[in-house]
Amino acid sequence: MINLRGIEKRYGGVTALDQVSLDIARGELVVLIGPSGCGKSTLLRTVNRMTEPDAGQIIIDGRDALESDPVLLRRSIGYVIQNVGLFPHMTVRENVAVVLQLLGWDKARRLLRADDMLELVRLDPHKFGGRYPGQLSGGQQQRVGIARALAADPALLLMDEPFSAVDPITREQLQEELLRIQRDVRKTILFVTHDIDEAIRLADKICLLRDGAVVQYADPDTLLRQPADAFVAQFFGQEPALRRLARFSVADFVRTDAASVAAAVAAHAAGVASLPLRAGARTALSKLLGGHALLPVADDAGVVVGQVALGDLVLARAAPAPGAEHAVGAAAGKALAA
Repeated sequence: MINLRGIEKRYGGVTALDQVSLDIARGELVVLIGPSGCGKSTLLRTVNRMTEPDAGQIIIDGRDALESDPVLLRRSIGYVIQNVGLFPHMTVRENVAVVLQLLGWDKARRLLRADDMLELVRLDPHKFGGRYPGQLSGGQQQRVGIARALAADPALLLMDEPFSAVDPITREQLQEELLRIQRDVRKTILFVTHDIDEAIRLADKICLLRDGAVVQYADPDTLLRQPADAFVAQFFGQEPALRRLARFSVADFVRTDAASVAAAVAAHAAGVASLPLRAGARTALSKLLGGHALLPVADDAGVVVGQVALGDLVLARAAPAPGAEHAVGAAAGKALAA
């Protein structure tokens, strides 16, 4: 889908990108990460030519992006940024439909599509479509930004630290929503973050950059288990098994047999707060280390459906092969929806 070859970018005497080459397959979610100033956002912006590279080649779906009209190129690529960039004088529905207007869609068709996209990001179009951005929370605005980026059904989506301006709880919810949407629509996504846990949780592959150059490009499991050098090992920390928990949700470990459900219901009745099925496994670990023998797990309706205990999380050590974790989450999601 995307082939970057020898991308270079310099600002005066400073090298921002140094011979970067990457191959990104169709449907992959690739995360760019690294220290501040490593070139990750610069590299992202070269793909839609918001930043013009000084040298190199950018091939998108077999076509040379550097030979395309940059305006038309950008309209064909979804783009989500940290501060969303919604137009304050336009309603939510109009914001989502703005690219479709530029593409010449008629009003009825684009507003219908906007409502479909709002439903995709779990914002009721009847409730939120007529509101203005200032009437939304930060997390809701980010959902609108994702809906707008997906409205024209682009094959490629660029996301530049889209969740960094929201609180940790909202951030986790947005991450889960992105994974859910990705399971549903399977876009090719290039995602910039400075958050290591976010990268590990979301990515099919991670590209670690330093001083504008690629240090290692691999799936999260390989990066954690087989770092290419001391810099990679230090960057991702000394607890790879703990880091890997970011790849999982409570749904991957919940026990739902009759005895487990009964124990969970009793614990909940005794005042132990339940965890949602889609909560992160690291969240469960943190709460379990706080002293609970088990935690009740509830579905979206708040009904207790099982439990998770500290011993269950040890299963992470015998987790699926590299790249398979999201498949586990997808299977769990299908089971929950059944």
